[in-house]
Amino acid sequence: MSRLLLAPMEGVADFVLRDVLTRVGGYDGCVSEFVRVTGSLLPARTYERETPEIRNGGYTASGTPMVIQLLGSDPEWLARNAAQAATVSPHGIDLNFGCPAKVVNRHGGGAMLLATPELLHRIVSSVRAAVPAHIAVTAKMRLGVSDTSLAIACATALEEGGAASLVVHARTRDHGYRPPAHWDWIARIADAVHVPVVANGEVWTVDDWERCRAVSGCDDVMIGRGAVSDPFLALRIRGQMARAPSDAEWPLVLRCLVDYLKKLHARIAIHHEHGRVKLWLSYLKRTWPQAAELHAAIRRLQDSIEIQGVIENALAQPGRPGAANG
Repeated sequence: MSRLLLAPMEGVADFVLRDVLTRVGGYDGCVSEFVRVTGSLLPARTYERETPEIRNGGYTASGTPMVIQLLGSDPEWLARNAAQAATVSPHGIDLNFGCPAKVVNRHGGGAMLLATPELLHRIVSSVRAAVPAHIAVTAKMRLGVSDTSLAIACATALEEGGAASLVVHARTRDHGYRPPAHWDWIARIADAVHVPVVANGEVWTVDDWERCRAVSGCDDVMIGRGAVSDPFLALRIRGQMARAPSDAEWPLVLRCLVDYLKKLHARIAIHHEHGRVKLWLSYLKRTWPQAAELHAAIRRLQDSIEIQGVIENALAQPGRPGAANG
């Protein structure tokens, strides 16, 4: 069976959501939100805060391996920080060359680096030299900044710099997250390099996963927003749940939401919790109409305990907004 990886999603897939989604199951690995590297050596508490899986040997609570992802543009500082991160990230160090966010790109990081294949090579080779040989250095890229003219050059630069594998998001930076994803370009990149390539982008359903693999030629797929909109997508792909979502599964989704909120209570500042669960519901609306009703019911609420009560009532009392039916 091919591998399924949970994608890094800045501002979405924090360690709490990684915990919940990997507990649901079906993923062979996950990658952290990016840890930003500038002109300093990050303190250990940064990794303890952003990637608490390090206290469990680099595994989520369910036993799924987690890789720390670094983002930056300075080869020397990335190398120094990667060497430190490698002491607590035994499953690998991933480098972000795909983030399309303006605040990141303004400082020359993320997908902006795809304009300079030579710098990509310097970064990866510097990190590879700084990290112990038994720890993989991997990279996540897009197809380019505004077009695909440097896609092959960038992938080749990453490979020659020492990347053990590449995740390719099948859009340019300027395309953002607008469909379609150009899986055919992943196939071109996979043909041009000699390291494993993982396909990424616009996989929302089992049908999408099948088409992505067929077009890209890649066995392994990384799933991002599709995993958040359907927590059971990996299990569907593996044939362990029904191929398509159904209303009968909504109570399971509500239980995931309650679990998520309880874990948030224990982990982050109370005033952030309500925004996190509303964000997840905004993704779930794509799959279950009940999520839209529940989102409307809690939209104005600011107290996470009150929000949890609404969700638990929906689970216990069919007929309420967002309730479990049947």
